[in-house]
Amino acid sequence: MFQFTQDCLIGVEQIDNEHRHLFELINNGAKLAKNGYSGDQYAEIKELLEELDDYAEQHFTHEEEYMEKIRDPELILQRSQHVMFRDKIREMNFTDINDFDKQNQVLKELMEYLARWLYHHIIGSDAMIGKLPPLEEWMVKENPCEFSDQYRIGINFIDEEHKELFRITEQAYKLLHEEFTYDVFDNMMEILVELKDYTKQHFKDEEAYMERIHYDGLPAQRRAHEAFIAKLDELNPDKIEGDAQVYLESLIEFLLGWLINHILYTDMKIPIE
Repeated sequence: MFQFTQDCLIGVEQIDNEHRHLFELINNGAKLAKNGYSGDQYAEIKELLEELDDYAEQHFTHEEEYMEKIRDPELILQRSQHVMFRDKIREMNFTDINDFDKQNQVLKELMEYLARWLYHHIIGSDAMIGKLPPLEEWMVKENPCEFSDQYRIGINFIDEEHKELFRITEQAYKLLHEEFTYDVFDNMMEILVELKDYTKQHFKDEEAYMERIHYDGLPAQRRAHEAFIAKLDELNPDKIEGDAQVYLESLIEFLLGWLINHILYTDMKIPIE
């Protein structure tokens, strides 16, 4: 079964309760797929998927309303991620479900995908809800990407790698304020590839240090890192719809916000050897 763990608690009671219920619905699907029944379960599966779709819609509406109320800087990106989750449920091929020989396997694969997606989404995105300053309080700085002493955790190599992550993010941020052309877009994607590669190396270095000092917070750090890398791996210029500059602005805001939040609220707890 898919567990709703302490790592999934974000500190907003309604959202936490709704996340817990989403896990319950996914587990109901997993149980249905593993019940060993060899007959037709079309009606039960259809009912479960409709319930999951309806509840996800309700939850995402509540979550987005809360984020809008507190002017959370991740709201735009969260909306697009919520669409992905709903679309995955709705693209379920009911033709396969008509064939009861395929029902259990199709349902099992879908529940595994949804559980994995939901866990990464909570750890990588929802965990920051309400923890970042409202957008205008940090993005209006002359240079919000400047690495300052408040981000130093006291471990030299980690501080230097964080500083480099800020530098790469700053490149992207400054590029957005140039006249937006296709060349700028191509350059932006190159910078984002550089950011992804350097982030992966940084997380590897940071986790190696935490493993060496036997830090008990390493598992939670690994999950957060994996969720963030999964988000970076989703970057695909061919899938950008609408205004590319608006999309990239929201993306840079998210990347910078996640980095700031992760340093201040997670990396600061790493012990100095």
